[in-house]
Amino acid sequence: MKKPMISRRSFVKTGAAMASAPYIIPASVLGKEPGKEAASERVAIAAVGVGGRGNHNLSRLKNYGAEIVALCDVNKRHLETTQRRYGVDSKAVSGDFREIVTREDVDAVMVATNDHWHVLVGLEALKAGKDVYIEKPLGKNIGEGRALVNAVRKYKRLFMHGTEQRSFNSVRRVCELVRNGRVGKVEKVIIKCPGGVRSGPPKTEPVPEWLDYKMYQGPAPDNPYDSRRAHTHYHFHISDYCSSGFMAGWGVHHHDIFHWAMDLDDTGPLEIEGKAEFPPAGDLCDSPLTWNVDYTYAGGLKMEFVPGPDGVRFEGSDGWIHMKYGGGVHASRPEILASKIGENEIHLHDDGKGDDNATFVQCVKSRERTCSPEEPAQRSSTVGFLGVIACRLGRKLKWDPVKEQFKDDDEANTFVNPPMRAPWKLEV
Repeated sequence: MKKPMISRRSFVKTGAAMASAPYIIPASVLGKEPGKEAASERVAIAAVGVGGRGNHNLSRLKNYGAEIVALCDVNKRHLETTQRRYGVDSKAVSGDFREIVTREDVDAVMVATNDHWHVLVGLEALKAGKDVYIEKPLGKNIGEGRALVNAVRKYKRLFMHGTEQRSFNSVRRVCELVRNGRVGKVEKVIIKCPGGVRSGPPKTEPVPEWLDYKMYQGPAPDNPYDSRRAHTHYHFHISDYCSSGFMAGWGVHHHDIFHWAMDLDDTGPLEIEGKAEFPPAGDLCDSPLTWNVDYTYAGGLKMEFVPGPDGVRFEGSDGWIHMKYGGGVHASRPEILASKIGENEIHLHDDGKGDDNATFVQCVKSRERTCSPEEPAQRSSTVGFLGVIACRLGRKLKWDPVKEQFKDDDEANTFVNPPMRAPWKLEV
C-alpha cells in the first residue's frame, strides 16, 4: 500500500501543533523516503507570465530546488513552450491566473507579467494563502503598491521584489560601506538608467490567435490591438501598462539600492522637481525619453535622477563610490573599497545565496523575511512614479511619505491611485 504524502502546505499549517508535541516525528511521517526530499522541504511554484523574464526566473527557481507545478500566460506560444520545458500537467496550465494561483498544490507564485498586472495577480495569490515573488516595479502606481503591502501583512505571507541586487554580495558590500561612513556624510546621490523610446503613432492590426488580448489588457484602457503593445521593446514605455516607463521600470533597481544604503527603506522624498522630454503627441509610446529629476529627502539629502550610463553614485564629504548595475564598483580612493566592515558595525541582510531566486526558495522553506520585502519594494518603486508625475505636471511637488499623498495638490494626487478599468479593482 502506498504511503500517504503530506504536502508542504499542510505541513506548514500544522507545524506549530506538531512542534509542541512531546514525540519524535519519524522522517517517513513527513513524507521523506530514501533518496527523496521531504514534502515539508519542497517548494511548489506557480508562474504567471512565462515569457523571457518569467522563464529566466523559472530556470533559476528550478535550479535551486523548486518544483514548477502550474503555469499561466495569455500568450499560448509562451505557455506551450514552457509547459513542455518543465513537464507541467496540462490540467495545471491556463490563460487565467485565477485558475492557477488558488490551486491547493501551490506554495508560492512567481509573477512576471506586465506592470499593470503585478498587483492584481499578487493580491489573488496572497488571498489564497500563497507566498509571492513579483517582478519590479511594484505595480503601475503608488496606490497599487500600498494595497499589495497591506495584503502581505494582512495574510501574513512572504514577499520578494524582483529588483535582484539585494542578494548580490558586491551590492551589499557597497551599501555597508556607505552605511558605515566610508565616504563620510553622503551629500548627494546620482542615479542613471536608460531612457525611453519612440514608436510612431498607433495602428490597428488583427489580434493573433495565440494571444488573449482581452485578458492581456485587463485593467488597462481598452485599445485596438497593435503588435507593439505586446512587444517587450515597446510595452515598457506605454503608460497604459507601465505608467512611468523606465523611470520606475528600470530606475527602481538603483532607487532600491540607494534607499538600502541610506537607511530609507520605510520613507521617501519630501520634494520632487523635474522636467522631461516626451515623445511627440500621438505616439504609441508616451513615457519620458529623457528626464532630469531632483529629489530632496529629510536632512537635506539630494538625489539626482537622469538617463545615462547605468548606475548609482554616492558622493560624500570624504569621497565617492560608484556602482554599476550588477555590482561593478569604483571609488575615489582604493582604501574605500579595501575597507573591512567591523564586527560592531552595521551589517545588512546576507542570506549567503547571491541570487534572489535562491533566496526566495530558501525563505519559503525557513519562513524568514526575504532581503527584498514589501515595504522597501513600495518605497523604491514610488521614487520613479513620483518623478514622472512631477515631469508631467511641470512643477515642484511636496510629498508626504507617511500619508503617501502630495501636500495641497489635488491634481497631483489624482495620479497616486487612479481607477482601473471595470470590472477590475483593488481588493485586499
